Amino acid sequence: MKYRQFGKLPWNVSEVGLGTWQFGGDWGTIDETTAYSILSAAVDRGVNFFDTADVYGSGRSESIIGGFLSGCSETVYVATKLGRLEGYPDGYSRELFRRCTENSLRRLRRNTIDLMQLHCIPLPLMERGEVFHWLRELRQEGKIRAFGASVETAEEARICLQQDDLASLQVIFNIFRQQPAEAFFKDAENNGTALIIRVPLASGLLSGKFNVATEFPSADHRNYNRNGEAFSAGETFSGLEFRYGLECVESLRPQVPAGISMAAFALRWILDFPEVSVVIPGASKVAQVESNTAVSELEPFSPSLHTSLQEFYREKIEGHIRGPV
Repeated sequence: MKYRQFGKLPWNVSEVGLGTWQFGGDWGTIDETTAYSILSAAVDRGVNFFDTADVYGSGRSESIIGGFLSGCSETVYVATKLGRLEGYPDGYSRELFRRCTENSLRRLRRNTIDLMQLHCIPLPLMERGEVFHWLRELRQEGKIRAFGASVETAEEARICLQQDDLASLQVIFNIFRQQPAEAFFKDAENNGTALIIRVPLASGLLSGKFNVATEFPSADHRNYNRNGEAFSAGETFSGLEFRYGLECVESLRPQVPAGISMAAFALRWILDFPEVSVVIPGASKVAQVESNTAVSELEPFSPSLHTSLQEFYREKIEGHIRGPV
């Protein structure tokens, strides 16, 4: 595993981390024993960055991580989020932020949260700026070490980057969602803001394992939010209509170098961007942890391949993304 500086903070973070939305139940059911095996496999392979949120299973993901880490001797940075389980869209307050943070601390079994992130809250609240002051107060009180924001659009990213002490931005970025690189990656680097990359496989589309007959469990967001019925359409399948996304995957296959999987190809492409601090693919099986972490050892792709993939995005993808970007 290779490690990268986490923005302006003195953290060396594994460039492949672990996203844990799946422990909350929105990707099908994962029992606690399986979750512990996934977390253990990740740590064994050098992963030291877990990303979660209070809304994932109404705290279940945080509780699983807290239970696992209570018996783990390795240093692991834990990033969680607030702003969707309670308060959304306009019921936020200083008191709510404190209560949500204290609840996360209890579930995570920690005295301090390494990174607390705003969880895709409405743009007007970011523009007013008081939410960042509340996070600063929590940092001053020692409840959190640093704060960041998970955002949906380039406009939201730019608003957040106006905060000089913003430690991180979490964004959707993958071969099917390339716009952030041009929109604000350099600004984040100049600000010393770490970039956490979520949805790196476009909700599994870029694993290359789906087809028109693929069905998802009723509780899986890829079933109930396929067209943005429950939350932003831009989150599920990176905003692509499922069948069109499958067509794009097939168009992409000839560009995958021999000897690596489609998923490894998609993850390695992300890591070729030096502004990226950590990519956080989820995993529902230990085997997925093994394959995801192995990507850290792959050689970077050639400039010509990157140019070709940029052209692919502009021709096949850019005009078909639904939801905010």
